[in-house]
Amino acid sequence: MNECIYLGIIKRNFIYLDEVEDAFVMLYKSLVRSHLEYANSLLNPHRLGLIEDLEKVQMRATKLVITIKNLTYKDRLKRLNLPTLKYRRIRGDMIEVYKILTNEYDSRVNLYLEKQQDSITRGHSLKLVNNRYHYDLRKFSFAPRIVNVWNSLPEIVISADTTDTFKRRLDKFWQHQNILYDYKVELTGVGNRSRINADNNIVI
Repeated sequence: MNECIYLGIIKRNFIYLDEVEDAFVMLYKSLVRSHLEYANSLLNPHRLGLIEDLEKVQMRATKLVITIKNLTYKDRLKRLNLPTLKYRRIRGDMIEVYKILTNEYDSRVNLYLEKQQDSITRGHSLKLVNNRYHYDLRKFSFAPRIVNVWNSLPEIVISADTTDTFKRRLDKFWQHQNILYDYKVELTGVGNRSRINADNNIVI
């Protein structure tokens, strides 16, 4: 795996990572995490075993910072301000949905996502139709897996006028989610009618 090779390069060539944590984060994001996120999208991990296989690479990486080596994985992530790969995958899915629904991709090759036409349906203005699937191969593919999470977002998040604004509002809305630093838990509030005020603070 390329990411393991890059971890070896970082460990071999940067001996002062225990003193400069920001340097490790920059190296890790540049050389390693992009490969893991590609594997995330390629493997579509929904079983705990696959999720753990990917997270273990990040676990090894965070131990390169000697000053926090003996902390738990969760505490190392908090210290370095690195979210779990599981969270990053869900966040990435939401960004892609936003881009699709706001026509940032060529409509001739765009993935079709069916919008909810019922105006009295609870939720935001870009709510998607939630179809039922029986087999995991279909259930955990992109379009089916994103519907519940996307529909749970508040109007002020999905109504962002740019992708960067959407990212900031999404991060603010999810800033207290346990999944940020614990890959064994699930995203909470999915399906709930959570709201957010004008300052992007969560209001339940």
